[in-house]
Amino acid sequence: MTLVLGPVLRHVGETTASVWVQTDRPASVSVLGCSARTFEVAGHHYALVPVTGLTPGSITPYEVEVDGERVWPPAAHPFPPSVIRTRGGAERHRILFGSCRYPKVTDRKIAAQLGVDALDAYAARMAGRPHEEWPDALLLLGDQVYADELTQRDRRRITSRADRHPDWPDDEIVGYDEYVGLYRDSWSDPEIRWLMSTVPTAMIFDDHDVRDDWNTSAAWRAEMNAKPWWRERIRAALASYWVYQHIGNLAPEELAADPDHRKITGHDGDTWPLLVELADRADAEVDGAKGVRFSFRWDIGRTRLLMVDSRNGRILEDGMHLMLGESEFSWIEREAAAPGEVDHLLVGTSVPWLLPHAISDLETVNEIAAEWPGLRGRIAEAVRQAADLEHWPAFRASFDRLTAMIGRAARSGVATVTVLSGDVHHSYAARAVLPDGPAAPVHQLTCSPVHNQIQWFVRPGFRLAWSRLARRVGERWAERAGAPPKPLTWRRLLGPLFGNTIATLDLEGRRAQAVFEQPVSSASLAERARLDLTG
Repeated sequence: MTLVLGPVLRHVGETTASVWVQTDRPASVSVLGCSARTFEVAGHHYALVPVTGLTPGSITPYEVEVDGERVWPPAAHPFPPSVIRTRGGAERHRILFGSCRYPKVTDRKIAAQLGVDALDAYAARMAGRPHEEWPDALLLLGDQVYADELTQRDRRRITSRADRHPDWPDDEIVGYDEYVGLYRDSWSDPEIRWLMSTVPTAMIFDDHDVRDDWNTSAAWRAEMNAKPWWRERIRAALASYWVYQHIGNLAPEELAADPDHRKITGHDGDTWPLLVELADRADAEVDGAKGVRFSFRWDIGRTRLLMVDSRNGRILEDGMHLMLGESEFSWIEREAAAPGEVDHLLVGTSVPWLLPHAISDLETVNEIAAEWPGLRGRIAEAVRQAADLEHWPAFRASFDRLTAMIGRAARSGVATVTVLSGDVHHSYAARAVLPDGPAAPVHQLTCSPVHNQIQWFVRPGFRLAWSRLARRVGERWAERAGAPPKPLTWRRLLGPLFGNTIATLDLEGRRAQAVFEQPVSSASLAERARLDLTG
């Protein structure tokens, strides 16, 4: 028996936890006396084991057994034992976050361009430190895999397949089996595999998990839907996301109440047809009970995390251009205001809410221009896709609604509100200035990439975009284009930082601090910036 991938520690509560694995055949998987049968997807086998009966605030080492045989940890394992640390009692929490992690490559030149993986270096350093210093959660904010920017290994693997359809592109992933290869490449790295086995990991997708510019606009969707291989691609992307990323985000009680999870994991035989139906429903722009909600909530002590699906949740048909549909946005607003003792509200969204002012105004102007008839509108649409003008300010009605929700939360008695994002291949922090009186500090923290190249034009472009001159020009341009006044303002506190980066939130009581670090070797990181979020 082989453990193909995992274990990955996913949602953890006070007395429960979920452990995800991929096996090489149908089996019963056991963790700490709790077990689950695998379910099959297109010949691949998975289990999400609900571990119950744990003690609040405890640290419990665990092993994984498959059909009674111990498969984790391996016989020769250089890392500390994997543990489950339950919620409860602790006043201090450490949350690790970042986005855009490209896998390791064998080509030395490309490896040198990519640099040292910041998450890999963090794991190596963490292995030598006590449990008290380990993160309480890892938030992966998008681009966990790159389906449209393939490594040489990916290319060799897909071109060697005799059964690959001749209409499929040679430089992109299409089928489910090919997605399985992406996840294996990304999650098999020994340091990352151990880290994810012992730190509760929450995930949300971004565009490269599917394809660059995914759901940028109605024009983009129409262009992709015209490609003969796209239906197979989006089905494989969303089905694999559900299996590898989504189900582990949910608490055991949520999974028990989820009809899709019950139907798929309870099915006898290959569940691929069921996942095709789910993927089609998720891809259709259906808002409400018939759709699929990928946004979710975690509670970590007195910290509430709301992870927002700012990719698949977009509504682009019938002249609409919304980051989220009404049903999903209403759910986010209800969860943000739900009862409970909350000191810190975290809003995770793969694409940033607050950008450099000039870029924010450019995205809003572009949204207006793309609706113009004729050539001007087509040019604006081409610019939108070429320049990736697809963050929250490019969906201005949604930007304003998110800002209003954050404002209400900041005046609700919490100590901080922090928006965590990635995507843009540089890191920075900005402080929001909200109208309507005193409120808790509100910040945008962006950490990207964890492991990827930085395009040469990004550095001067983003430095210029934060300048006062660029801000004034952008504001005047937006005003002349008819954009409504922005409902808030903000100022940059640190950055932009370029290069591979990992960020940490340290929360103690009602105090919060953010730290940005960059790798200097495969086992060490240097602190680049530290920010007090409550000062």
